[in-house]
Amino acid sequence: MHIGFRLVDVFTPRPFAGNQLCVVPEAGELDTETMQAITREIGFSETAFVMQAKGDRYAMRIFTPGKEMPFAGHPTLGTAFVLVTEGRVSSPAIQVVAAGEFPVSVDLVGATASMQQRPAVLDEPFEDRDLLARAAGLGVDDLHPDLPATPIDTGLRHLIVPLRDPNALRRAVSAGPLVGEVCRASGGDSMYLFAVDEDGVTARMFDWDLGVGEDPATGSAAGPLGAYLAEHAVADMPGRVTIRQGEQVGRPSELHVEVPEGPGPWRPVVSGGVHLVGRGEFDI
Repeated sequence: MHIGFRLVDVFTPRPFAGNQLCVVPEAGELDTETMQAITREIGFSETAFVMQAKGDRYAMRIFTPGKEMPFAGHPTLGTAFVLVTEGRVSSPAIQVVAAGEFPVSVDLVGATASMQQRPAVLDEPFEDRDLLARAAGLGVDDLHPDLPATPIDTGLRHLIVPLRDPNALRRAVSAGPLVGEVCRASGGDSMYLFAVDEDGVTARMFDWDLGVGEDPATGSAAGPLGAYLAEHAVADMPGRVTIRQGEQVGRPSELHVEVPEGPGPWRPVVSGGVHLVGRGEFDI
């Protein structure tokens, strides 16, 4: 059996940067075990498998090398871009994943895509600052003195961790087992560390059971970070902010987050550049 795939770079204004994605546009014949095996074979942080696509709706499944995910950011933008480019769906469209339905849109001329994430759910702050610092290979003084680490969900739950300054963010090193301890205690799928400077916001993502390690660009965490910034009125939010990520792993990325003002919970829109860079077939 021959199964086609596309290679896409997401959250970047140019090819060969950002977060790499493998998209399988016609995956209806594949079982879960084969999808997980393909994901491990390709070795990217995530691979997307399109199960159905027609009109303005498509359904897909998302895998990391470690497990299946109910929702993820760069697979959402990358898959939408591939399907619209190839005329398999129209834009705007509705993406259906295990976590529910997410509106997406694609601008082929501008080589960008965007997604509307769910209304943000902010949980109680994570109080164990000593464990948090050790999980990031830092001292407690490297954490932001006033802003709390907070689990936030806009489709996937991440622990948003503010650091004192960009220097602390650069020095952070994932202490794998302790990252797992923090994530299990907070209920987050990752630790999403960030720092604010005069140029905007820089972030890094440490995971514990996804098989990724450090992600180059994490759209599912950029939305929660946007909600966090809006909630605390940081970095001129609510409004629009660019998050830089991925330089430490050699894949510089730019994630754009818009959080409108208004009543009710924050509902972020996350967007970025998308580039189709290759295609081929798996022989199964």
